[in-house]
Amino acid sequence: MTKEHIEEGKTLAIISYLTFIGTFVAVFMNFERKNAFTNFHLRQMIGLIIMLILSNVVEKYVNSMFGSVLWAVTFLSWLYSIIFAIKGEAKLIPVVGEKFQQWFKDLGN
Repeated sequence: MTKEHIEEGKTLAIISYLTFIGTFVAVFMNFERKNAFTNFHLRQMIGLIIMLILSNVVEKYVNSMFGSVLWAVTFLSWLYSIIFAIKGEAKLIPVVGEKFQQWFKDLGN
C-alpha cells in the first residue's frame, strides 16, 4: 500500500472501528473507492464483531468467566486495531488477524 492509499482510506478505517454502525457505513462508503487500507481494517473489524458475539454467547450459555475473558481479549484487540488505524498502519491482530484477512478476503473486491 502506498502512502496515498493509506491517507485516502484512513478516515473510513477509523470509522469502521466505531460500533457496528460505523462498520456498515465504512463498508458501503468503500464500495466505490475499494481502498486496500480500508478493506484491511474492515476485515479486522468484522472479525472482531464475530469475536464479540462469540464472547457474549459463551458468557451467557457456557461459562461466565471464560466469556468475560474472551470479551476482554476482544476489547484489547479492538483497541490495538484502532490505534494502528489511527497511526496509518496495517497491523494484524495477533493470532487471529491473518484468519480474518483470509475469511473476509472477498470484502471490497
